[in-house]
Amino acid sequence: MPKTAPGGDVRLTGISKTYGSFTAVHPLDLDIPAGSFFALLGASGCGKTTTLRMIAGLEDPTAGTVHLGDQDVTALPPYKRPVNTVFQSYALFPHLDIYENVAFGLRRRGVKSVKKQVAEMLELVQLGDFARRRPAQLSGGQQQRVAVARALINHPKVLLLDEPLGALDLKLRRQMQLELKRIQTEVGITFVHVTHDQEEAMTMADTVAVMNGGRVEQSGAPAELYENPRTTFVANFLGTSNLIEARVTDKSGGNLVVTAADRTLALPLERCAPTTRTGEKVLVGVRPEKITLSHADDTDTIPDGRNRITGRIADSSFIGVSTQYVVDTPCCPGFAVYEQNIERDARLVPGAEVVLHWNPAHTFGLDAAQDIDAGTDLEEATP
Repeated sequence: MPKTAPGGDVRLTGISKTYGSFTAVHPLDLDIPAGSFFALLGASGCGKTTTLRMIAGLEDPTAGTVHLGDQDVTALPPYKRPVNTVFQSYALFPHLDIYENVAFGLRRRGVKSVKKQVAEMLELVQLGDFARRRPAQLSGGQQQRVAVARALINHPKVLLLDEPLGALDLKLRRQMQLELKRIQTEVGITFVHVTHDQEEAMTMADTVAVMNGGRVEQSGAPAELYENPRTTFVANFLGTSNLIEARVTDKSGGNLVVTAADRTLALPLERCAPTTRTGEKVLVGVRPEKITLSHADDTDTIPDGRNRITGRIADSSFIGVSTQYVVDTPCCPGFAVYEQNIERDARLVPGAEVVLHWNPAHTFGLDAAQDIDAGTDLEEATP
């Protein structure tokens, strides 16, 4: 199928939504580039679906504007906006076959000849051989692809996806993540995808906006958010982070030098808040997979220049590709370490004395005034 010309960007300016005294979305600005795959990521009740519904016209914003390309659509009803939405519930017509489900939008607009367009859409979602089957004869993933084809056949400028893979099992969900990304790349239009699944957002999206409490905590490329979180919520919501309370003692050679429980650690200045000063408290963060675990008897083999913390293994879990350790240290109880199972050291068992060490470049710094537990309670009440 030939690419559809990108329909323009999505711009939200000062958009907000309140229900009485409850604020579902605090005033926010978002610029979603034309032709991109953009994800709104967050826990239940964070405001991501409300934001999507304001783009679709299904919710009226309390304040702010919605632009699709050069057009201000804030006051337009849903059917006059150049968008289509795919929901978690596929909403297919059970009495119609797949061909007619996909053709429905065209027929409703009075298009007489639908055969070519329907065939192109079924080919796009790789369901050409299933045209005359009913929805009940398809798997969940196939039904979701039909819903996407039906939404795309009207050539919207923006496709909105509200938790589209939530009803699928893990294996099928991962397959559909790749399918949706392939489809978006082929058609070339803007996809805005709402999800609570971090892996889903990072697998598919060019840009991710992490929402919390009706606000965007941070947005950027998936790798940038993961490697350089700016808040404790983002650090904990996107994967796992070990956060160590420390105090700044020096700035040297492009590094920030800190102490934690009489241990000296270093981290790049560029991965800290620019206002961090000597004497201040910081949260030093490192991802579990960045850390190497060495038995206490092997400390002489650890290269110089690495951050080091001593500890004792409290627990370990073999999960196939890696072993996950929990290590109690003076700096941080319950320190998480993930090591690939390439050459397992039989001495690394609960009770063993160990040294945790990692490259200082893999360390990031956060404002210690933030709640260190932010992001751990992922279920929030919805209004």
